[in-house]
Amino acid sequence: MQNTPKGLRLQIGVFGARNAGKSSLLNRLAGQQISIVSDVAGTTTDPIEKAMELQPIGPVLLIDTAGLDDEGMLGEMRVEKSRKVLERTALALIVSGTGNWGDLERSLAEQFRARKVPFIAVFNKSDTAEPDTGLLQQLESEKIPVAKVSSLTGDGFGELRTKIIASAPEDFLNPAGMLPEFINEKSFTVLVTPVDIEAPKGRLILPQVQAIRDALDKESWCVVTKENRLAECLQTFSRKPDLVVTDSQMFAQVSKIVPEEVPLTSFSILLARQKTDLAVCAAGAAAIDFLEDGSRVLIAEACTHHPVEEDIGTVKIPALLRKKTGKNLKIEHSRGHDFPADLSEYSLVIHCGACMFNRREMLTRMGFCREKEVAFTNYGVCIAHCVGILERALRPFPGIYESYREAVKGK
Repeated sequence: MQNTPKGLRLQIGVFGARNAGKSSLLNRLAGQQISIVSDVAGTTTDPIEKAMELQPIGPVLLIDTAGLDDEGMLGEMRVEKSRKVLERTALALIVSGTGNWGDLERSLAEQFRARKVPFIAVFNKSDTAEPDTGLLQQLESEKIPVAKVSSLTGDGFGELRTKIIASAPEDFLNPAGMLPEFINEKSFTVLVTPVDIEAPKGRLILPQVQAIRDALDKESWCVVTKENRLAECLQTFSRKPDLVVTDSQMFAQVSKIVPEEVPLTSFSILLARQKTDLAVCAAGAAAIDFLEDGSRVLIAEACTHHPVEEDIGTVKIPALLRKKTGKNLKIEHSRGHDFPADLSEYSLVIHCGACMFNRREMLTRMGFCREKEVAFTNYGVCIAHCVGILERALRPFPGIYESYREAVKGK
């Protein structure tokens, strides 16, 4: 469990004013000294993460943040970094160290409500600053879970852990599977996994591993092969597979080998379905056809890595876009958690599969695009559209396939 990627952990953000005791609370929850604790306001500068296990939830990621009431030029930069954590928080602890529930705490509560993110009001330092009965009754009437704790004595942390477990979002506790619903114990899936210059040495990439695990969880069975052995693989079996999944960069090659009647899709499209809204991604890919000279396109990657020759984000997708549109596009890039605050000047955002991000952060980014009426898609969906095979890749998903065809027509 200690090796569980961040994108598969329940990310719990700890927010509040300076000196509310956020760092000492995180240390007490983690059972070790993770964050520096001091009486000096503003001790925590950058978000601090701690991966741990919280049973029965499993792997979680605790994120300590700077006080959201920080001041000055540096303070504003710290607050901005803390607010970035809101984008990926799936469960929030709003910490008060005064026994009060003021404007800052109420503002945070409203933001999490708007994002449909569960949160808990945590009154720290309860040994010296007890919230009054009226406030507790008010929060109860607003259906806000409350925990009173003392990071100094440890009182109340059993109750806090219980409320964290009770508040864990359903889509984390029972996440959607990687493979489509029609894959079951009677199904046979072929996974086409290229081993090229971008493949990690000695292992598979996360979406490939997730697909294998999901097949096992469904009591199904699957075969893993490279693209150069696919034709031989298909001829070996007496029955046709119920689904073939391939790397998006090999989609055109693989689609020529896989019989038309066999459902075919990509790992990236499965990720778009699991981490985002596949219908939105499909409509966003259709928007490629309507780009004009000078249109600004943002290519966003969750990971920060040294681009290799023929890198998918910096080389292959820009080349595909220009070939498909024939337009002089302005293509920009963002990486990691750095995502532009103002998207209004962009016509399209193309995101990687986000195997290292959680669903909450991807939905937040999609929400930013929706607010500015900016089309959104992901790598695999974009590539399949540009090479003319997205219709086939979406056929395993009724409804989405039809909506994509309508979007292509400009309806």
